[in-house]
Order: sequence, then C-alpha cells, then structure tokens
Amino acid sequence: MNAKTEGAILDFANAAILIGAGFLGGIMNALAGGATLLTFPAMLLVGLPPVVATASNALAVTPGHTMAAIADRTMVPRDRSVVVGLLLTTIGGLLGALLLLATSERFFTLLVPALIAAATILFGLGPRLQKIIAHRFNATGARSGLLLPVSIYGGYFGAGLGVMLLALLTLTGTEPLRALNALKNLYATVAALAGVVIFALSGTIDWPSTLVMLVGALAGGFAGGKLVGVLPSSAVRAAIVMLGSFMTLVYAWRFWFA
Repeated sequence: MNAKTEGAILDFANAAILIGAGFLGGIMNALAGGATLLTFPAMLLVGLPPVVATASNALAVTPGHTMAAIADRTMVPRDRSVVVGLLLTTIGGLLGALLLLATSERFFTLLVPALIAAATILFGLGPRLQKIIAHRFNATGARSGLLLPVSIYGGYFGAGLGVMLLALLTLTGTEPLRALNALKNLYATVAALAGVVIFALSGTIDWPSTLVMLVGALAGGFAGGKLVGVLPSSAVRAAIVMLGSFMTLVYAWRFWFA
C-alpha cells in the first residue's frame, strides 16, 4: 500500500476532538490504561484512514509508557535477560510496523472492529488474568520466545499491549510486581518507539493530528496523576470497557454492515 496518505483536515472541531481525546486518554493511562480504545477511534473520527490512524496514534500515546519507564527505571533488573528482551521487543516492534504497512487499507479496515473488541476483552480481563497466571503458572524459559510475537502485535496495533506484556512477564518470571511493571513499561516503550521509527520514515504519520493529540495526552497524563488517589481504578476500568464495547459496535456497523 502507499503509506503517504492524505491526512485529516484540522479545523477547530477536529482539533478539539483530538485534544479532548488525548486529554481523556492521558487520564485513562494514568489511572488504569486503555487510552488507545479512545484515541484510535478519535483519529478515525476526524477522517484519518485506519492505517494512518494506527501509526499516528502509536506516537501520540507512547509518552505515557515512556514517562512511566523513566520514573521507575531503578526497578528494572540488571541482567542479560533484560538486554535480550530489549532486542526482541525492538525487532518485534519493527516487524509489526512493517506488517501494518504491508496490509492493504481495505483488509485492515475489516480488522479494526475485531482488534478493538480483542483489546477491550484483554483490558477488561487484565487484572483477573494476571492473578490467575501469578498463582498457577511458572514458565521461566518461555519469556524470550513469547516476547517477540507480543511485540509484533505492539508494533502492528498496540491496544492492550501493556496488559499482554505484564501478563507474559508475570507468567514467565518471579520478580516482584513493581519490577515486572517497570519491565512492562520499558518493553512497551521500546516496541512502540521501534514501530514509530518505521511509520515516521515511511511518511505514514499524520503529524498535525498527532501533535495536537499529543498535547492533550501530556496534559491528561499530568491531570491523571493528580486523580490517582481520588478516582477508584475499578470504576475507571469499567468505564473504559464500556467505551471499548461501544466503539466495537460502532465500527462493526460502519465497516462490516453499512
């Protein structure tokens, strides 16, 4: 496919949608995660084609993981396995981005409702899944083998990547939860940034839309940090699952049945 696609027209209404979605997405990520379930549909709403929206959204929401990774960098284990993990997540992010660019716009459009639905289910089951894994499994040798496909998904679409990574790391390791969370943020950042490099070089990112949303996301992340002690994460998670379910129905109707 031709990666250089005409972007959205950023009039006042579209700019307001993007900055508002970015702001709410930043709050969501600070409280419970799941920003892509709002920010990606917002990119579609202002007129970006699905592949361009995915690439642009990847850059707009990356600072959330990046700032978290920097803030908790002292908790990252200092051993060779982390270096191997960084290499695998870099390769996975690159491969996922290349796979997205090789996907036809029509085929990816048909995938969008299913991808949003899968991300919503994964996000909703995240805490329960992690508890089940933590109590019933121990598969240390599988981490390296599973990081690559998870990172490919991260470079391809990315919604729910944090949940997938934390579940994988919990399944395959014995580190304390805070160390696992720090690793999750580091690997998610690397996978996303690797994909963003490919998208930027290929001209797939719609920069005006991305930068407007990025401003909102940074402000929302700051506001969310202030709200962490006020809003219950369970209520925020339930609201995000409802939003994801609604978006799945909207885009299933739009792309499959309309």
